[in-house]
Amino acid sequence: MNVIVSDEIESVCPGFVGACVEADVVNTPYSEGLWQEIHDLEEDFKAHLTTETLKDLSGIAATRRVYRACGKDPSRYRPASEALIRRMLKGKELYQIDTLVDLINLASIKYGYSIGGFDADKFIGDTLTLGIGKQGEPYEGIGRGEINIEGLPVYRDKNGGVGTPTSDNERTKIELKTTHLLVLINGYDGQEDSVRANAEYIQQLLKNYCQSDGGSYFIYK
Repeated sequence: MNVIVSDEIESVCPGFVGACVEADVVNTPYSEGLWQEIHDLEEDFKAHLTTETLKDLSGIAATRRVYRACGKDPSRYRPASEALIRRMLKGKELYQIDTLVDLINLASIKYGYSIGGFDADKFIGDTLTLGIGKQGEPYEGIGRGEINIEGLPVYRDKNGGVGTPTSDNERTKIELKTTHLLVLINGYDGQEDSVRANAEYIQQLLKNYCQSDGGSYFIYK
């Protein structure tokens, strides 16, 4: 898969750094070991963060800045990483979906980056382009129906939008039968070392919980 960062993203976030992880995987409905890691991280966050201070985490703060620069209110259309951590801090259980989705949520929470996880076999074409959503652009968020992505950063394949930091698209969502995973990490804070660490963490989780060799990843800017 080729990933292109458009000029319109460069204009609002010239330091953007992304990572693309691709791997063959075996998905399962639930992983007890993975959920133990999630609960351990939850306890750590509750000891050190509040719903206000989490906005200062580098990845979240930078994503919120980009939302504003694109004309979107980050408190109304929260980046997924922020929404997940807020849910934890409020004492609410995270949604349990399946091992791949739960794993990506853990990786997003741990590093504060908004991460898109996709069934790579559902993409149309071999190129994803990161741009900004247009007025009236059709987009069906997973479990959310049609959402307004105007002013949101959005990855598009040949047929249109597949992922935003707020919600990925129903069309390319991960399912239990998914065997070819593609993950996109969005480093709007420009911290390449952290983005790389996040990608390598995902690879390790895939080895631990998805019968995978971890696949490979590359950095894009």
